[in-house]
Amino acid sequence: MEMYVIIGASLAGAKAAETLREEGFDGRIVLIGEEGERPYERPPLSKGYLIGPAERAVAYVHDEQWYADQGIDLRLAVRATMLDPVSRALTLDGGEQLRYDKLLLATGSRVRMLDVPGADLRGVRYLRTFDESESLRDALVPEARVVVVGAGWIGMETAAAARTRGAEVTVVEVDSLPLRRVLGDEVARIYADLHAEHGVGFRFGSIVAEITGSAHASGVRLSDGELLPADVVVVGVGVRPAVELAEAASLDVDNGVVTDERLRTSDPAIYACGDAANSYHPMIGKRIRVEHWANALNGGKAAARSMLGQEVAYDRVPYFFSDQYDLGMEYAGYVEPDGYEQVVFRGDPVAREFIAFWLADGRVLAGMNANVWDVTESIQRLVRAGYAGKTVDPRRLADTSVALEDLA
Repeated sequence: MEMYVIIGASLAGAKAAETLREEGFDGRIVLIGEEGERPYERPPLSKGYLIGPAERAVAYVHDEQWYADQGIDLRLAVRATMLDPVSRALTLDGGEQLRYDKLLLATGSRVRMLDVPGADLRGVRYLRTFDESESLRDALVPEARVVVVGAGWIGMETAAAARTRGAEVTVVEVDSLPLRRVLGDEVARIYADLHAEHGVGFRFGSIVAEITGSAHASGVRLSDGELLPADVVVVGVGVRPAVELAEAASLDVDNGVVTDERLRTSDPAIYACGDAANSYHPMIGKRIRVEHWANALNGGKAAARSMLGQEVAYDRVPYFFSDQYDLGMEYAGYVEPDGYEQVVFRGDPVAREFIAFWLADGRVLAGMNANVWDVTESIQRLVRAGYAGKTVDPRRLADTSVALEDLA
């Protein structure tokens, strides 16, 4: 009987296992996870679950019985310690060896740690796991002084949750605006204004020098000497791909496990998907590494089909979403910080009901709908057309009387 091993009991790993069964694979499937929780989705951790009152159950990918019913050997609180591609053997932390026919690395990512004096004090928190979200939710009480280090998506969603729960919030960011590296100045300013209106304080262009306190954090000292009082310090300075096993196995690694468009690594029996994979994207024409929910959801499915020998080209338009206060958004496409020439707004950015498009050479590379719904498919068609070389008149793009469907 063939054995397929999936390392990473995550959304990507769970969807890969599910798809293997749906596609008729009747061999043995072993799904291995470092956490003690069965596979769950991470977006609620910084959104509904963190704010409350969402229950833990909303995030699980499948109910507990599903894995047994599908004949999937789910191993939790187990770490893979060695991967030997030559003998196709995986060693677990208890010493057990698994011989696989094919293997999927869905190892995800690990948070980047803050490397300053005092970073190990109690009250310094990260947000990556269920337990961390639950612990942070308990700490976000009215009038608690919260300092968020990093103005990326995790930082800003946490800031919104903290303010919603009544805490006082200050965000420290080395850049000049929140989310600027993803959204650019034009849209980042909208988020800066949104948070300021809700009482969030910002320290832009600032670097954390140390976390003060004895046993528990009591403040954050900046490089210019300013001391921000803090009962809670939330660190959101990014993640790094979890590639330790791949590196030890001498797979090609470059900001993630390198794969082709079929999610195959440099070893023919090993595949990779999700946060850990740096995969060639046929539409974009180069390798990209995407850290968002949709990539885990769809990448796990695509990897499973590829493992089964199906002709797969993983070319989904990158997609993510965020909810902060009363501003909900969806983003589709891919554009690097210096990869666009203009942003075209369709709708009313002041009222925060708009679509923003990022263009280069007249081509739409990405679009974000904010409090405007049921347009994602149209935006994705524009993005695909843009990457295929089609240009669009920015005036028509901004004109709400022109249907999006007529522009792609």
